[in-house]
Amino acid sequence: MKVPLSWLREYVDVDLPVGELAHRLTMAGVEVGDTVEIGDWQECFVGRVLTVQPHPDADRLSLCRVDIETEELEVVCGAPNVAAGQKICFARVGANLYNSHSGKRETLKPARIRGVVSQGMICSALELGLGEDHDGIMVLPEDAPVGVPLDRYMGDSVLELELTPNRLDCLSILGVAHEVGALTGKKVTEPVVSYAEDGPPISSQVTISVADPDLCHRYTASLIQGLKVGPSPQWLQDRLTKAGYRPINNVVDVTNYVMLEFNQPLHAFDYDQLKDRTIVVRRAEPNEKLVTLDGVERRLSSEVLVIADAHDPIGLAGVIGGADSEIGPDTVAVLLESATFNSYNNRQTAQDLRLRTEATLRFEKGLRPELAPIALRRATQLIQQVAGGQIAQGIVDEFPDQSMAGQTVGVSIGRLKKILGMDIGIEKVEEVLESLGFQIRRVDSTSLEADIPYWRNDITIEEDLVEEVVRIIGYDAVPTTMLSTPIPSQNQGSMTSLVGRVKDALVSAGLQEVINYPLVSMEDLRRINHTDGDRPPLRLANPMNAGQEYLRPTLLASLLATLAANQGHGEGPFRLFEVGRVFTSQGEQLPQETEVAAAVMAGRRW
Repeated sequence: MKVPLSWLREYVDVDLPVGELAHRLTMAGVEVGDTVEIGDWQECFVGRVLTVQPHPDADRLSLCRVDIETEELEVVCGAPNVAAGQKICFARVGANLYNSHSGKRETLKPARIRGVVSQGMICSALELGLGEDHDGIMVLPEDAPVGVPLDRYMGDSVLELELTPNRLDCLSILGVAHEVGALTGKKVTEPVVSYAEDGPPISSQVTISVADPDLCHRYTASLIQGLKVGPSPQWLQDRLTKAGYRPINNVVDVTNYVMLEFNQPLHAFDYDQLKDRTIVVRRAEPNEKLVTLDGVERRLSSEVLVIADAHDPIGLAGVIGGADSEIGPDTVAVLLESATFNSYNNRQTAQDLRLRTEATLRFEKGLRPELAPIALRRATQLIQQVAGGQIAQGIVDEFPDQSMAGQTVGVSIGRLKKILGMDIGIEKVEEVLESLGFQIRRVDSTSLEADIPYWRNDITIEEDLVEEVVRIIGYDAVPTTMLSTPIPSQNQGSMTSLVGRVKDALVSAGLQEVINYPLVSMEDLRRINHTDGDRPPLRLANPMNAGQEYLRPTLLASLLATLAANQGHGEGPFRLFEVGRVFTSQGEQLPQETEVAAAVMAGRRW
């Protein structure tokens, strides 16, 4: 997970040096593997295009006069989107930029282009290392300060997180912001979502049903009509690029942006491609087919959850969309999906189809259903902001089992002390948990109840809350405490001691220990003429393969197989032994397990 500091600062005031911030996060369990600095732009400045004139000797080139506050310079520009009045990124001679042809950094030199001297370059995102777009220049916001060095205006630091599987919340910028807020005592400000719903009621425009609520816990949707698909504004492209995502178009970019912001995957369907204006969340029919966004036709099983219109699948739920409903340049209406899918089924679908996406990375670990409508409204707001259009009145919200919403976990001060070995006052516990976004209620003078925030799926038991407290106050605050009683010495007459002495004796006699699987095949047992009267070997109900069907009733079968394998690789003599358990059937009772030792020897001396 890549976290640009400029994006993080939108939600929490980060005034620590980057190195100290990374250290604090790491010590709190959110490991920062690396920090990357963006902005090696010497001799690059914010400029303003004063005039644009045709090149006297080239139809596709323009002569531009650029103001960088300290001087005005004339440059030749081939970008089709350059215009007078724009704020742009200007590189003077001597700047080190990426060459759009070679992909390597090169020093900008004075150049004469079709007879006209160019005193610098108006840069694209690619030349600055901020993206892959080099079809046009990078246009800055109107309030960009002319003459300011570009590294001061656009430079950034990116935290590269190496998260443990349980910290799904930190796959979002806001999740990291809540961590930073708790560690620094700063307030976290979430985005304010507000928009006008000028369109018709959504209930009159689309019908949505969930046929399998066990696999789709919540399905929400909004509708934006009359929008225009095109490139995203530069601020949106910049944030996605710094976070490691390639900008695609304004609608798709918003879905990725909100996923990174809130951790909720979203999907946008071309509304006009939906047959009968219907969405059904259902299991696929056996051998039903779907061409996904990657262009692959996939044959589905009945275990796969799909998003379908009135006739056919249009997406794999929580995995990837279908090609037929893809957002394209001609799309004018978007049905936006934000849902909560069963984590086990999502993971199984991704594995069966060998299809891992950023959505499955999140859904397979489980998301809270409260998150779906929050992210939906945020994405709806941003799509209208960057693509225009009218938003339908209301949202669709199919939430069959509302008991899944809202989780509460209790914690007692006594239990906390027993686990940590230290006294922490109830006021301090309240302060820490509230700083992390928990809503706290006092049950009595020694215990609390915490409502789990919608972005946390990893808090389920009391010990989880204890961990939250100690993470924030610091593990180094936990005192070193001696054990109240000495560790009991090992009983030398125990079975463990006996096994050790047997192994030592066999090794002293020149034998080598081997360790085999406790599973054998019937063929292995036949080779040694093993018979056990009326007690046949125990067969597994679901063996991994035919060679590991039975629990071994003797060590000799696997020992001799190991001996034969070693003989096939070289000369002897071989002296092998094993100490391990064998299993004897006891009818309807659990099998008898006996610890035995066995040895085999082969070679000229034996």
